[in-house]
Amino acid sequence: MSEEPIPAVEAEFSWDTLVERYWDRRPVLFRSVTPAPFEASEVFRAAVAGSRGAHEDGRMPPNVQFTVEHVQRDAPDGSLPTDEDGSFDAYDARLAARLDGRRHALVVNGFHAFDPALWSRERAFFDPLWRAVGLPLTGAITTLFHGTYEHSPVGVHKDRFATFMFGLRGRKRMRFWPRRPWDEAVSTKTDYARHTAASVYADVGPGELLYWPADYYHVGESAGAAPATSVNVGVPRDEHHAGYELEDLLADLDPARLAGHGGLDTLPATPDTALTARGPGREGLLAPALPKALTTAVHALYEFAEPVAMGRRVTVVSLRRWTAGGFEPVPPAAPPRALMDTDRLRGDRHTRIRWAPDGPAGTVCAANGHETHTSLGHHELRRLTDALSGRDPVPVGDLLTTVAPGPRREDLRTLLEVLESFRAVHREP
Repeated sequence: MSEEPIPAVEAEFSWDTLVERYWDRRPVLFRSVTPAPFEASEVFRAAVAGSRGAHEDGRMPPNVQFTVEHVQRDAPDGSLPTDEDGSFDAYDARLAARLDGRRHALVVNGFHAFDPALWSRERAFFDPLWRAVGLPLTGAITTLFHGTYEHSPVGVHKDRFATFMFGLRGRKRMRFWPRRPWDEAVSTKTDYARHTAASVYADVGPGELLYWPADYYHVGESAGAAPATSVNVGVPRDEHHAGYELEDLLADLDPARLAGHGGLDTLPATPDTALTARGPGREGLLAPALPKALTTAVHALYEFAEPVAMGRRVTVVSLRRWTAGGFEPVPPAAPPRALMDTDRLRGDRHTRIRWAPDGPAGTVCAANGHETHTSLGHHELRRLTDALSGRDPVPVGDLLTTVAPGPRREDLRTLLEVLESFRAVHREP
């Protein structure tokens, strides 16, 4: 088969068209997407925020890759976008002078978690897909690709994600193979020139959307000399393992950890002791007792799996997932601010507030991938969310009257302050 453009092209994007004709079947290029799920200014702002850890400690954040002529940099050395750049155009001009025209690639993973406005727009855009095919068991991923690279750093590969590629600036070429084009025992290939004749490709420009299923081998290429920018959204479809769910159950992930700060607070604690054991005895048998580090880890996991504690953890993780809208980790909550009776609140129309019993003393309430405990009950929360779902903002004092006078009203005020910090409600000026 000779190299040729991809055959499936649609003029206007619609979820109905994608799901009915192309989902998990074959790639397709949509020439126009309205409204656009991403804006260049928001994407640049998120890229700066996602790269900021490098400016704090001088190391490349683990969620960021930067390559120059196929060589990956271990230190940023002024190569990442900053607030001072202000835009991709200024960033490109700075890099052109710094790199003396050498090809480069910037890849920022999980960057939706660094900008709440971008994350909210992304969730709203993909909500019809989740309604049609179901919410991903683990969160979809968002990746920025930017630069003048000859081809994407990883080369030709296949991953477990169905991918949506949104063109923002410049033009990019995506090349596809319906099956692995080489016989060598390798999973990726950067030297693939002899396989291009068996490929098909699509050139993607600003405002266009390219979709391909998870079972296609692919590689991204520059379609011109100018820098190009795109956002890829990957929806997990293939090679799904229970380990992904177990990781979510055991460990909280947030943008700070994604950028290399902090630890996994919910992992069972274990002592820093040797994992080694004495060798076999004269009869060739190991000692019956496990090393201390392993026995402590087993006991910690046993305590973590205690039915009541595990039941609550499952509830919390489930509520986070349902309210995160398919994209995790979520942006961090804002610091809570005090609410006066005269402040007026409106519910966010893109936010779902969900709750579940939290033992005998209250309810766990979640919104936008965050959760909190409240003493309020199911019926009280229902009255609150109904009141916040109207067209007009509601004074806090009026909302407080939905519960009995006394301590419960202060509990409701506290809950409203927390929900505002989750961006589930907004105060009107």
